[in-house]
Amino acid sequence: MSIVFLATHVARDLRLLNSASSDNVQWTLSQAEVEFVEFQLHLATLDAADPADLKMLRRDFDIFYSRIRTLSQSSLYADLRKQFEFFNSLTNVEWFLDETVDEIDADDAGLIAALPDMRERADDIRKSVRRMSNSGLNFFARDSDIRRTSVAVTLMQMAFGVTALLVALLLLSLYLGVVNRQNIRRRSEVIEASKRMNVVTSTALDAVIVANAEGHILDFNTAAEQIFGYTAQEALGKELGAMIVPDQYRDAHEAGMQRMRDQGEKRVVGKGRIKLEAKRKSGDSFPVELAVQSATTSEGEIYIAFLRDISTQVEAERELVMARDRAMAGEKAKTDFLATMSHEIRTPLNGLLGNLTLLSETKLSAKQSRYIKNMDTSGKLLMSHISDVLDITKYDAGKLRLRPVAMDISLLLQDIVDNQSGAASANGTTLEWSWITAPVNWIRADRDRIQHILMNVIGNAVKFTRDGQIVIQVETDEQAGQLPELQITVSDTGIGMTEELQEQIFDDFMTGDSSYDRDVGGTGLGLGIAQRFVKALGGRIDVASSVGQGSTFSIRFPIEPIDAPDPKIAQRKPVAQPKGSAILLVEDNEINRVVAREMLTAAGHLVTEAHNGAEAVEIAQDIRFDLILMDISMPVLDGRGATRAIRAGQGVNAKTAIVALTANAMAGEQKTFLSDGMNDILTKPLVRKDLLTVIAQYGHPQNAPSKPAEAASSSVASQYLDDLRETLGVDQLASLLDRYAQEVDRTITTLSDPAHNALPDIAALAHRLAGSSASMGAMEMRAAFLAIETSAKTGDKQRTDKWIAGLPEIWARTRPLLQAERRTAPRTDS
Repeated sequence: MSIVFLATHVARDLRLLNSASSDNVQWTLSQAEVEFVEFQLHLATLDAADPADLKMLRRDFDIFYSRIRTLSQSSLYADLRKQFEFFNSLTNVEWFLDETVDEIDADDAGLIAALPDMRERADDIRKSVRRMSNSGLNFFARDSDIRRTSVAVTLMQMAFGVTALLVALLLLSLYLGVVNRQNIRRRSEVIEASKRMNVVTSTALDAVIVANAEGHILDFNTAAEQIFGYTAQEALGKELGAMIVPDQYRDAHEAGMQRMRDQGEKRVVGKGRIKLEAKRKSGDSFPVELAVQSATTSEGEIYIAFLRDISTQVEAERELVMARDRAMAGEKAKTDFLATMSHEIRTPLNGLLGNLTLLSETKLSAKQSRYIKNMDTSGKLLMSHISDVLDITKYDAGKLRLRPVAMDISLLLQDIVDNQSGAASANGTTLEWSWITAPVNWIRADRDRIQHILMNVIGNAVKFTRDGQIVIQVETDEQAGQLPELQITVSDTGIGMTEELQEQIFDDFMTGDSSYDRDVGGTGLGLGIAQRFVKALGGRIDVASSVGQGSTFSIRFPIEPIDAPDPKIAQRKPVAQPKGSAILLVEDNEINRVVAREMLTAAGHLVTEAHNGAEAVEIAQDIRFDLILMDISMPVLDGRGATRAIRAGQGVNAKTAIVALTANAMAGEQKTFLSDGMNDILTKPLVRKDLLTVIAQYGHPQNAPSKPAEAASSSVASQYLDDLRETLGVDQLASLLDRYAQEVDRTITTLSDPAHNALPDIAALAHRLAGSSASMGAMEMRAAFLAIETSAKTGDKQRTDKWIAGLPEIWARTRPLLQAERRTAPRTDS
């Protein structure tokens, strides 16, 4: 029975204990206070910037709220709620919960804003929670005392089980402690990493902007504030496009964001750095360098943009481009200046040297011949200086072209030594040269450039050496697989150079500093040009010197040895000069025109003159010439335009050879002359030999009209007039010339009368006079009448009137030359 009673008693006690356990009566009361304390502690230590911390606060509040609802609604606590102290405290706590629940359920910003009031209410309600817990515990403690006796046995029986449970709970507590410490450590690491990242982004020089998939800004660092002009508070939560994307790119930005949301297509994200335009708060657009990356978070995908203001870089690039353009413009201006100055200097120099050439062919006294020779030497020296400057320009512009030919280097050296021996002897200096290695005489190289180099180096040695010795030594250095190199060493015992001067000796306009300056002079361009030429040959030039002991120049460059030409091959015969070629000379400068005309007529050629390109085109339309010499720079129509017009026309000279006469020695400019249709180029000042060589190459007298009278001179075909004089005699020729003069006078008067200006009549009259002019050798008059006839037949009244208006001037030049008797003082031709 006792066992049954105990069992019944235990069952009843267990049932009572089970009922208490199911509602967690006393534990709920005590846990309510514990959970409130945890909520209050969390509230006091809350990190408002951490969304996870806010979440934990809401969870603690919900747990506490649930406990209080259990105490206020569970039937188990019905007797307890009848206790005044408990009921009063419970009512205060419920009021706190009702006041706080809306703030807890608000968004993060609202919760953060309500924290101060919440903390104050929590502090006020803490005593009520304490009283509620204590009063409940006291109530159930008294109730428990009543049951303690009956439960004691049961508890003793359950001691073993409880002990086992405690051991299990202890082990579980240890495990939970380990897990909790891990969580704490991980949380600390996350917090530290977050702090480091915040420090990095806040101190970064580039703007860092974080936005969500909707384009709303989540983070806006300090650099972004400085670059865009917004504060972080102004930017956070705002739409990215409206803040920093220029208005003209807004639609494209929004379309791109929508495409990423709908299709996941990313054209900018993860593509590296790109250059775009951005907008400041002021509305100003500026260039930026942008890189965008994406990341997936618990709240969805976010985009991190790194932007760098490159306004300064872009401006620097723009200034660099402008500086480059200015430099290129300056280089072009320098080239244009040199071309212009070359033309302007060479044009009068052409007249000077040409007239000196013509003057030297007349009867002169010995003193006059000496003066002319001195003037010619000075003129050629000036021309050499001009050529030096142009060579420097061509080299610096990368347009210097080598012209390799077969040459005898030993013969060249001997010629230079012979040339300089006189000056060396005058200074009391010996000049000699020799090969050190086996001679390599014949090579293929640019003879003119090598001669220029050696003349400058050896000439300088002669200038600065007195009562001394100059030794030139030549040797070759052969290396397997490479062209042999030629080394020419020029050593003198002259005044020498300081180390400072040696470093500058190859600079342009460097003339040195010596006691001989007053004697030797010079422009200081020689060694600078020599160095450029040596480099163009693929070599180098060096100098070693001591003051008072002399200097040694070493010149080294690769060569191509060749076999010596067959000595039996005869020297090339000079090209036979064509006689009686009809040449159109187009030149606006009167002096140059006279020089060229005299050179040509002295060689037996027949010349027609034109003063500008327009006249040349008109004359060339109807009169066939064997050769046209065309100046480039002329008024009305320049030589290039005239050449294009002649080539494009249907005149008789469309395929006639045209040779440019120009003072422009720039290779680039000369290339354009050839592209306009010219066959060759003669550079001023004109040299008789070069002029006659061109005529020999391009002049074809067989193409000239069969009648001698159809070839023209400057105004009158003097050779033809001489033939008439010998055939008819002076008296009969005089009669014919008088009749011709009267006919021309009448014709000019008739054509000048407006009543006789019908174009068919003008054409007929001009045709008759063209024939008469040809019969008398008046070639300029013939050309004018032919031009009038042609323009009248084509109905071109304006051109016809122009030629008619020019007849008196042409006639005034021609009439004095139509003399029946020979000139009393004919020019002596060489």
